[in-house]
Amino acid sequence: MDKKFIPSKVARIVNLRMDGSFTLVVNYKGKEYQVEGELRTFGYTHKIAINFEGREILFEPDEERNYRAVMPGYDGSKAEKDIGLVQAIAKELAAAFDR
Repeated sequence: MDKKFIPSKVARIVNLRMDGSFTLVVNYKGKEYQVEGELRTFGYTHKIAINFEGREILFEPDEERNYRAVMPGYDGSKAEKDIGLVQAIAKELAAAFDR
């Protein structure tokens, strides 16, 4: 019997707008976050800007076509950003943009 692939989680984009902006719903540690995002294209590639807690995080595809976060001014302090939440956002973006 052939098994069908059934994703365990479906990315949720709400409020997709014509200008490339959207709202992404992310579940992390039992809490639901709604983050604002914007798709930005540059030639043959793209970046996704996410506004989170008043700061912008850029996500860009890496060599393996996964999303990596670029956080200007981030000093590595866990108190400043919850890295697990940033990783959860990257996974939702990958699911939403079929990576």
